[in-house]
Amino acid sequence: MNIPFPTHDLNSVQRQAVEATEGPVLVLAGAGSGKTRVLTCRIAYILQSQKARPWEILAMTFTNKAAGEMKERVHQFFPRDDILWIGTFHSIFARILRTEAALFGYPSTFVIYDTDDQKRLIKSIMEDFQISAQMVNPASILSIISKAKNGLVSPDAFQKSAASPMEQVTARIYPAYQNRLRKNHAFDFDDLITVPLELFEKHPDLLEKYQKKFRYVLVDEYQDTNRAQYKLIHYMTMAHQNICVVGDDDQSIYRWRGADIRNILEFEKDFKATQIFRLEQNYRSTRNILKAANSIVQNNIGRKVKKLWTERDSGEKIDLIQVEDERHEAEKVVEKIRAEGIQKKRDFKDFAILYRTNAQSRVLEEGLRRNGIRYTIVGGVRFYERKEIKDILAYLKLIINPNDSVSLTRIINFPPRGIGQVTLQKLSGWAASQDESVFQCLGKADQIENLSVRAKNALCSFHGFITKFMGLKEHFSLPELVHSLVDEVELISMYKEDSTPEGLGRIENIREFLSAVSDYAKMTEDATLEGFLTEVSLMTDMDAWDDRSNAVTLMTLHCAKGLEFPVVFITGLEEGLFPITRSFDDTDSLEEERRLFYVGLTRAKDKIYLSYARTRAVYGEGSYRMPSRFLDEIDPEVVHKKKSALGRSLLHSTERHKRDATMQAHPDYASFSQEDSQLLPGLRISHATFGSGQIVKIEGRGQMQKVIVRFDDGLEKKFLSQYAQFSII
Repeated sequence: MNIPFPTHDLNSVQRQAVEATEGPVLVLAGAGSGKTRVLTCRIAYILQSQKARPWEILAMTFTNKAAGEMKERVHQFFPRDDILWIGTFHSIFARILRTEAALFGYPSTFVIYDTDDQKRLIKSIMEDFQISAQMVNPASILSIISKAKNGLVSPDAFQKSAASPMEQVTARIYPAYQNRLRKNHAFDFDDLITVPLELFEKHPDLLEKYQKKFRYVLVDEYQDTNRAQYKLIHYMTMAHQNICVVGDDDQSIYRWRGADIRNILEFEKDFKATQIFRLEQNYRSTRNILKAANSIVQNNIGRKVKKLWTERDSGEKIDLIQVEDERHEAEKVVEKIRAEGIQKKRDFKDFAILYRTNAQSRVLEEGLRRNGIRYTIVGGVRFYERKEIKDILAYLKLIINPNDSVSLTRIINFPPRGIGQVTLQKLSGWAASQDESVFQCLGKADQIENLSVRAKNALCSFHGFITKFMGLKEHFSLPELVHSLVDEVELISMYKEDSTPEGLGRIENIREFLSAVSDYAKMTEDATLEGFLTEVSLMTDMDAWDDRSNAVTLMTLHCAKGLEFPVVFITGLEEGLFPITRSFDDTDSLEEERRLFYVGLTRAKDKIYLSYARTRAVYGEGSYRMPSRFLDEIDPEVVHKKKSALGRSLLHSTERHKRDATMQAHPDYASFSQEDSQLLPGLRISHATFGSGQIVKIEGRGQMQKVIVRFDDGLEKKFLSQYAQFSII
């Protein structure tokens, strides 16, 4: 069939995948193989061959960046992209939940809690249960609840299976947490997947409605789906089976988030008569880079066979750099960046420095700063998580959802209104006795006994302020409403009086926020406050990354997936760091570490530098390191250096991985990885109650491990590690 969009850029396999519209389709898309083009051309093909109307196609991915790129490309073929259902899993199902809100007793104006909101709610419940936040980390509780939800484990089922002390504490909090979310008319991130699943199971007619609505379903990055997402996809496509999933099992690196590689490996078992297309031609990297990547990933057993190839030339070989320590590593990275800039005329934006754990960035940042090299770091404090922005968002959330007690508590006395903690406790207690929301009782504050006249007036005044903006919301445009709110709260004036660099920075952030609101209103037809808040709540690190600025990019390997750069540095290739120590005795974990290395290698277009240190600071002192086993697995023909400065072979050395009995055991650096948080001696930490300090000693292991901290005022405290609440500074 002739189709009215250009196909000369599609290779034969891509075209076959585009035109195979009926029934289940699995597209195994290797790194840099043009999967986004296949997805967008497939949507255009379905539309222009009149197999479906725009609103009958559902396309889902995992990041707003990827969804935006898909929309932009489809727009080239079909200008009415406003009626296409293209978005992230969470944004798509948030949209469905707002439409079907009445079925689960929520208003369509429900709010979505981000991580900070969730922690505040957890802390509030812990206070009610008299569980000390100094002994039990709310973030750990939240992580356990999230894993339970993604695994479709209900509060009741979790209570029955809870074994460890931490699980038993969580078992008390989990049901209360869900009840408070419902009372606040709020969902957390995980609910956006699990609640639609519950609705479809309880209301077969609703499931049938969406099965008929979406005649074609497309899923990007299918290897990243968890079991709940898999189940949703299965439900929505079981009637017509027109499901096309695109992914790469070799890039499955999010098991710690609940991603289940079985979803892609066993797709054809779940969907009979599946057509499989392998996209193996790479359009990004040189032959040497692909040869290195293939030689690494072929060592994994749990994968579907594929081999990337390219029509590009061989390109430069990989540079392997041995350094003395992490500071020398930073110096070498700077040296190579400067040399590449001079010799190859490269800009700073052409470079990415990747690392396994967040802690590695500090020394690298110092090296770049000392040499005047601009850089941007992905994974720091996100714009919408900054205090001044969170405060404004709390006002806006309260305006659309007065039941949101987390937002109310955050800003009821900010800026100061004379509403202290005691007043708030009396208000909350009275609201509970009246079986009403805290906001409802604000307007009746004059009826609360044991409150001063000043406190009653302050509560009533705040109630009037929010109520006024609830009314203005119906008459003002979104930018007008938000600008008016910021003006009346007088945040900018307050920070001007501060006159510190921090205060001035907050003002700039507020102004940037106002610009973001205006931009959203310009780009969105019928822009609403609810829509804006939904989009903001689902932002990720990558959505805040500006790839247009001329700066070196620093990020973890997990953050780098989906990106590409002319030159890539992968640092810290040492046993215990990459791969992480805890993966040594677990085949699945080790294979995921290998996939992570594969992802790092395939980010590069032209050049790769790999570095490892002979010593690296551990427990505050230098510790001898062994080069990563992954270096042995690289095809030696593509490596520029085969010998270390010590004269030993770095590649194919069987003796190198034998443990020296006299050598200090390698610590588990996962403390700073994307997965979880662990503490090590020598680290600077911050504690909510005791302030800043340094870890001086670790005692024991497992659940009874203790951490001893010396705080800056000289005080020493001992905590159980599993309950310690620290942040690394």
